[in-house]
Amino acid sequence: MFLNGIVSLAHAAETAGAPYHRGGVMDMMMSAGPMVKFIMLLLLGLSCACWCIIVMKYLLLRRARNESDQFIEQFRQRRSYAALYRESQNFEDSHLAQIFRMGYAELNRLGKSLETKSLQDVKVNPEVLLENVERAILGATTSERQRFERFLPLLATTGSTAPFIGLFGTVWGIMTSFHEIGLKGAANLAVVAPGISEALVATAMGLAAAIPAVVAFNHFSNRIRVIENEMSHFSADYLNMLKRDLMRKGRQDEPVVEAQRLAVLQD
Repeated sequence: MFLNGIVSLAHAAETAGAPYHRGGVMDMMMSAGPMVKFIMLLLLGLSCACWCIIVMKYLLLRRARNESDQFIEQFRQRRSYAALYRESQNFEDSHLAQIFRMGYAELNRLGKSLETKSLQDVKVNPEVLLENVERAILGATTSERQRFERFLPLLATTGSTAPFIGLFGTVWGIMTSFHEIGLKGAANLAVVAPGISEALVATAMGLAAAIPAVVAFNHFSNRIRVIENEMSHFSADYLNMLKRDLMRKGRQDEPVVEAQRLAVLQD
């Protein structure tokens, strides 16, 4: 009986020449009020921005993954740190290559090239050197994490606010419908349907903007956590390798230093 009543109201509205909406979603959007149109445009803009971020982040993370895999292979087969540093310049999007570059740059800044200089020629404790390199690596890790997390807050904001923005459009459309009922003094489908349809479109747009944003935010957050673990493990391995190289370099230089000391004593 309820459905029959709705059908009869719709038929009466059509026969009376009432402005009953028979078009699609675009027609309902174009016939919406100024406030509902503004809400729809806002949701459309948020949705477009989120999809741009999703595509950009997907491509960035894919490039970072591919380049990091290639860099790790070269890191394991390295001939020297200097040669590896030159090769790492080809991996601009690799987070692991960036960590290596920052650590090696700190070595050069302190005049500590492992391939050409002796530890005994430098008046700096190797432990102090490793601490400086570790700080540089931590700074690079933080910078890379911020690079990957850039624009992700917009996805989180859209996912949490878009449904409420659409709900605001829904409430506004219902308010308009009741206002029309009060002006015309009649509660039939021809009066109520336009405002309700506009309200439902606003709600649908809010959900359409929020759902992809939430899914993408969770996906990228998990990917970034994996990348953070990779950077942490690589940093630890890198520092351990530097420590072993420094200790080996120091042991190799001990006979030379002892000979120089004896020569000085004999003089």
